[in-house]
Amino acid sequence: MKSNITVILLALLAGLLMFQFKTQLGPLLLPLFLILVGFVTFRFYRLMEKDDDDSY
Repeated sequence: MKSNITVILLALLAGLLMFQFKTQLGPLLLPLFLILVGFVTFRFYRLMEKDDDDSY
């Protein structure tokens, strides 16, 4: 459980850093944002899938 919270906090920090340095990142901003969203979505999906397996 602790690693899940750590990953979520790191993703929030990455999003904050992307927002702060958006002018320096320029054209890399959109691909980095999409990768971050995909990573967080995949982590939440794995967490929900693992929780669903435990309930049986």
